Amino acid sequence: MKKILLFLLLPALSYGQFDDLLKQVENKLNIKISEVINPVTLSQEEIGKGLKEALNKGIEKQVSSLTKPDGFYRNEMVKILLPDELKTVDQKLRQVGLSKLADQGLQVINRAAEDAVKTSTPIFVDAVKGMTFNDAKNILLGNERSATTYLEGSTSTALYGKFNPVIKNSFTKVGADKVWKNIISKYNAIPFVQKINTDLTDYTTQKAMEGVFKMIAVEEKNIRTNLNSRTSDLLKKVFALQDRK
Repeated sequence: MKKILLFLLLPALSYGQFDDLLKQVENKLNIKISEVINPVTLSQEEIGKGLKEALNKGIEKQVSSLTKPDGFYRNEMVKILLPDELKTVDQKLRQVGLSKLADQGLQVINRAAEDAVKTSTPIFVDAVKGMTFNDAKNILLGNERSATTYLEGSTSTALYGKFNPVIKNSFTKVGADKVWKNIISKYNAIPFVQKINTDLTDYTTQKAMEGVFKMIAVEEKNIRTNLNSRTSDLLKKVFALQDRK
């Protein structure tokens, strides 16, 4: 109703009075009338740059956090737990007083994942560089996980190919192979248990990838919903388009 009254009054005002009125309204509402009446339009290039900046920000902030010591192990969102077939192993070891060994087995799996994630940044950078305007538009106007979904589709195959051998080598590097050989040996020595021989490389690779995408999704949601996370003018302009959808 106030807007209707304002525009009904406009014809009766002189140019100077009209200009003064606009300034008063802008100061009162803390807005720019010109931007409401004629919002700033963005070029395809600006939209593309804005989305790439957002993706790179998520990769830099969240993925790098996983490469720190215990980046997986101390993060309950992405901590890699044992596969179902090894949960019995964990329980039995704790029952016979080998809880410390069980904890060590879980920790070295997560350490191997941290080691592998260090190799992921170039793959993500290439995916972001290859993003088209249509990709950017679909991401911008999509749901709160659209950017993460785009990265999953464009990087998963390459990530698996990169992570798997690194994790295999990391098991040796962080001592996981020896720890798990010891764990399996101790477990198989417990009377009446079913003997097992599990290869953890593929399982850890899959879980490491899941963790990476979970953390990217966290940052994407933050940029979409938290105005303070839009730390550049370009991010503010581009995601203002999303806010209006």
